Amino acid sequence: MAGLKGEQQVQVLRRQGAGLEPAEDQVADEVAVALVYNGLSHVVMMATPDNLEDFALGFSLSEGIIERPQQVYGMDVVQHPLGLEVQIELATERFESLKHRRRNLAGRTGCGLCGAESLAQAIGTPQKVVPAPMPSAKAIEHALTQLRLHQPLQVSTGAVHGAALCDARGDVLLVREDVGRHNALDKLIGAIADAESALQQVDVFVLITSRASFEMVHKCAAANLGALVAVSAPTALAIEQANKAGMQLVGFARPGRHVIYTETDPHPLKNKENSHVA
Repeated sequence: MAGLKGEQQVQVLRRQGAGLEPAEDQVADEVAVALVYNGLSHVVMMATPDNLEDFALGFSLSEGIIERPQQVYGMDVVQHPLGLEVQIELATERFESLKHRRRNLAGRTGCGLCGAESLAQAIGTPQKVVPAPMPSAKAIEHALTQLRLHQPLQVSTGAVHGAALCDARGDVLLVREDVGRHNALDKLIGAIADAESALQQVDVFVLITSRASFEMVHKCAAANLGALVAVSAPTALAIEQANKAGMQLVGFARPGRHVIYTETDPHPLKNKENSHVA
């Protein structure tokens, strides 16, 4: 059974030129994590086994299982030979709602739709967000520079995604990591919901170390996070859904360039500098 710190040390053979030599390497943990609501197992995801309370809370919010953190009365993480269970005590009305629309998911890393019962359920309509300003080019550059300093697991293993909450200047306020990009974002959403209200402000943006799929847009919208910046590309559906949500969406964020994909900008003059950055 993997450890609970997110990584472990393994013995390897490392090729150096024409020879092989024994060495040690740090690898990311990936374990089965079951989310169990009031005794009912709802979903099993492959995840990095750290910050699991944040993961469970963020997943519950981003999937609409709860509407606010106070509807979770308690959590316990229980270890089993084959994985981990997060046992969640849910408010009665939310548990009844969950039973009516229950999905039977068995998610692999990066899977966000397994078990959806219909196309309408799979795609859905994103929640409208409170309009957020487009992150400035300077803020995005600064956040990209800072992010690596806040990703110890990625630096150590090279195998995990990160999701960061950044302020208007690009300072990184909070980061969560996971082998799954959806999981990293859920962990961040849970951490934000559980943190002081100072983190729950409009003038922030989320930076993710992955592509921006429509599920990532939906999760940010569900958490009322109005600006999403991805280091890789968005999908066409993500762009469509971001526009419906009134969300700012930026892709291909790299030092010196990025691409703006959405039409929404509450401060077009203030952010005029962004219009020439691509």
